[in-house]
Amino acid sequence: MRVGPHLDLRAGVSRRVGGRRDALTGLRAVAALLVVGTHAAFATGKLTHGYIGLVWARLEVGVSIFFALSGFLLFRPWVAAAADATVAPSARAYAQRRLRRIMPAYVVTVLLAYGVYSFYSTGPNPGQSLAGLVRHLTLTQIYTDNYLVTYLHRGLSQTWSLAVEVAFYAVLPLLAHLLLVVLCGDQWHPRRLLIGLAGLAAISPVWLIVLNTTDWLPNSAGMWLPAQLAPFAGGMAVAVLHVMGVRWRAGLLAVAAGLLFLVVSTPLAGAVTLGPVPLWEPLTKAMLYAAIATLVVAAPTLGERGMVDRLLASKLMVWLGEISYEIFLLHVLVMAVVLGTVLGWPLFTGSLPGLFLLTLAVTIPLAWLLHRVTAVRG
Repeated sequence: MRVGPHLDLRAGVSRRVGGRRDALTGLRAVAALLVVGTHAAFATGKLTHGYIGLVWARLEVGVSIFFALSGFLLFRPWVAAAADATVAPSARAYAQRRLRRIMPAYVVTVLLAYGVYSFYSTGPNPGQSLAGLVRHLTLTQIYTDNYLVTYLHRGLSQTWSLAVEVAFYAVLPLLAHLLLVVLCGDQWHPRRLLIGLAGLAAISPVWLIVLNTTDWLPNSAGMWLPAQLAPFAGGMAVAVLHVMGVRWRAGLLAVAAGLLFLVVSTPLAGAVTLGPVPLWEPLTKAMLYAAIATLVVAAPTLGERGMVDRLLASKLMVWLGEISYEIFLLHVLVMAVVLGTVLGWPLFTGSLPGLFLLTLAVTIPLAWLLHRVTAVRG
């Protein structure tokens, strides 16, 4: 598999994805709205309300959907090149595109959050320091012990997952080489490739077992890439299946994802707590999240064009999907200010729908503006 500079990696999608691009963009909007929803439920104290509280808590699966989408979109050009025996993506061009897409809006958001919290405070904020600023700007805030009391920032708490995303971006060219060149012998062996991706996904439960049964790793290591590899690997597997021409019914995939979500919302995956938990709870939750995210990404990519595709590809969902990254970046900061200043509600009180809708009403215009200012053109 030759390496060259000319493959189009715009938005991480090769041209062969074609008409599926709108549905995948709409899926980003769904993932972002799920993340906003679970944070609104947390801020209004709804996560402890029995089974429905667990449902609100499990909306965090939106993060895993983002991870699986990245796995699919970014790995697919390498897979397509291997299948067609054509030029593979240039690692340099790939890295430049990722940096240009991610960092401008992120840096603006970090500086804005630190500026706002220089004048606004709702309690202890350990990340609001020069060291915290450097850590956040370099996306290294999670690489520490006791993250919650060292570098957690109240306006940027969701960016732990962006640190994971960037770690995946950094290792993806190496993973592509190991999987497609070393494992597959620079030939198109999709079954061997899928077995390799299953092995990659298996790193996550092994990592979690080591984390929860030994003192070898910092207690924040559950947020690091190895613990989150399963959904990325799931998305990468969907890319392989898509290039192979595998097709499944989108409705069945969506129903399966919904049923697994109901399962993960039971105490089987653990209660909402910051205390010690049995090993099987984080393992169950991690694997079910990965399965749900993989199925959700597979539905619009492997399924026929139907209701799922039409909903995701609607004009509203595509528009929201185009600014979903900026919504993700801004919503925690906006929610904190809206809750404390606009609504005047103490933390863990108030209306979940009210906070959710008002946060979106403020976040969406700001996200659109941030996207207009920082997005790469052309």
